[in-house]
Parts: sequence; structure tokens; C-alpha cells
Amino acid sequence: MSSMPVNGGTEQTTTVIIGTGLSGLAVAAELRRRGVQSIVVDGLDILGAGQPANTASLQRCDAADSVSLKERNEILRHLRNYAASHQMDVRSTTRAVQLSMVRPASGSAAKAATTDVNASHQWEVHTPTGILLADHIVLTRCAHSQLRRMLSDFGIAVGRNVVAAMRAIGIYLVGVGDLITPSPKEVLRQAKTVGQAISSKVHPENAPTVLAGSLAVLPA
Repeated sequence: MSSMPVNGGTEQTTTVIIGTGLSGLAVAAELRRRGVQSIVVDGLDILGAGQPANTASLQRCDAADSVSLKERNEILRHLRNYAASHQMDVRSTTRAVQLSMVRPASGSAAKAATTDVNASHQWEVHTPTGILLADHIVLTRCAHSQLRRMLSDFGIAVGRNVVAAMRAIGIYLVGVGDLITPSPKEVLRQAKTVGQAISSKVHPENAPTVLAGSLAVLPA
């Protein structure tokens, strides 16, 4: 499992997954199987005031989870082994501290590198060692109240469906929802759904590549 830091500057990827626990690794495994690039970083710290426009202050959410702890730990062990054996880019020592919405300049290298041809904006995930630029963001284990504040920071009106509002701007949620502490099976179900949704945008021809070595603990 990689823990390589970003050596300053900006690094391009398709998806940044924020959270190196069960939810984050489950999404990364799904994306890898579907041939979608991702980088997994650790959770979010509280960011101080004074951030610029189009920037959200993201707060780390580590709610205790006592549901099916033994099962969760066993699945997590399998996911870590899968990540290591398939050289997935998991940066457990890199922490996201800020999320910014950016619009690629016309003809820019960043715009040319994007894998989502329909994307009107991209996301900057700021870390202490650099910036990760991505078309898609996956958040794990955040409270709905925090997500609503985030959308408000971006100037986006939020209706009743927070998940739909987030997806409309390219942010996906796993381990977050009506269940305060989702079961391992629910987390895997959400990861599969998000993996499929992102893959369908990266592969609009609806023929994503599913790589060999699929994880047995993931639902069929």
C-alpha cells in the first residue's frame, strides 16, 4: 500500500477519496476494478477562517462505530491486502485540509488531462505537501449538517436531498446517509454504487474496464 506524499505543486488524478478507512478503501477497490484512477488520503482537519471564495472548510468526522466491529475489521483487512497487492495509491500519512472548486482555464493542461469530458469544474484537495486536482471527490463519514454547510460555502442551494445535490457537483458520499453508523454490508453497497456512478462518467460509452483480481468480500 502506497504512502507516498505529494512532493509539492499540483498532481492530477481522476478521483480523490478522502478517508483511509473501510469506506474509502472499498470505493478505491471498486474504482480500481473498473479501471478508474484514484488517490486515497486521510480524513479532514478543521481549517481556520479566512479561506477564499469557492473553498469549503472541511471538518474531520470520526464518529464511533461499534456496529459489527469484527466483520468490519475482517473486511478492512481484506481491502488493505487488496490495495497492497494491486499497488493502489493509498496515502495514509497525507491529510486533506481544504477543498476548493476550480474551473479549468480554456486550453489549460489541467483541462486537457481531465477524464470527464462533461466536467465544467474540477476540485482541488489541499494537503500539507501539495494539491491534488481531480474530477470527482468521494467523502466518507461526514455529518449531513457539515455537508449542507459545505454546499452553502460553495453558493449551492440545498434541497431535501443532500446526496443528489452533492452528486450534481461531482462529490460522492460513502459511509454517510440516514444510517448514523452504516453496517459493513451497507458501506460496501454504497461503495459499489459510487464506483459504478463515477465509472459511467469516466467511461461514457458504458463499457468500463473491470480488471482482474476482484475482491471476494465485495458484493457481486
